[in-house]
Amino acid sequence: MQLTKDEQQVLALCGALQCCYLVDQIAQNGQCDGDALEAMLQTLFVTNPESTMAVYTKPEQLADGLKCLRSSLGDSGAPIAPQALRYGLALMHLQRKLASHSDMLDMLAQKLDQTQHQIEHFGLMHENVIASLGGTYQDTISTFNMKIQVSGHAQHLQIQHNAAKIRALLLAGIRSTMLWRQVGGHRWHFIFGKSRLRKAANSLQTKISAL
Repeated sequence: MQLTKDEQQVLALCGALQCCYLVDQIAQNGQCDGDALEAMLQTLFVTNPESTMAVYTKPEQLADGLKCLRSSLGDSGAPIAPQALRYGLALMHLQRKLASHSDMLDMLAQKLDQTQHQIEHFGLMHENVIASLGGTYQDTISTFNMKIQVSGHAQHLQIQHNAAKIRALLLAGIRSTMLWRQVGGHRWHFIFGKSRLRKAANSLQTKISAL
């Protein structure tokens, strides 16, 4: 599937918002779609992609992220997920801070490499692997002064495995936000380029539906 530059930016944004949507699902309901969770965590281990599409091997798993994006762009036909959008904006800010800390980027790379070895033994969705990814988020992104406050039900958030899933998804969201920046994405596009993003989102929806 060939994508324009605008469509590549939208795809990466959908990846970030998909992670945020799943975070909200866990916080509110105590669970999320397992296939979508796996698809987003896999993006953390695609380190030298040939294209934006190569990061998201299952673009159909970005459906909720795409709905969130279209909602933010004023598409009244798409359901609104305000918490997911709030988390997404926070991830953009955190990614900018991360980009200026080369030592932390190096630490992230090392920790993900260690987790890759775990995956070879246990598989990506094993509890130990998800705990490792959550720990990586705690050791890196969580050390910034700004922190993402996840809203939800305490009985779900206090479960250790749920907390690890949420942190792992936020880490994957940072990865998608980083990709968005790499393909030319900027926050001001939401102010001055909404119509262009909306057009690209609609086009991407058509292409994904045709897969």
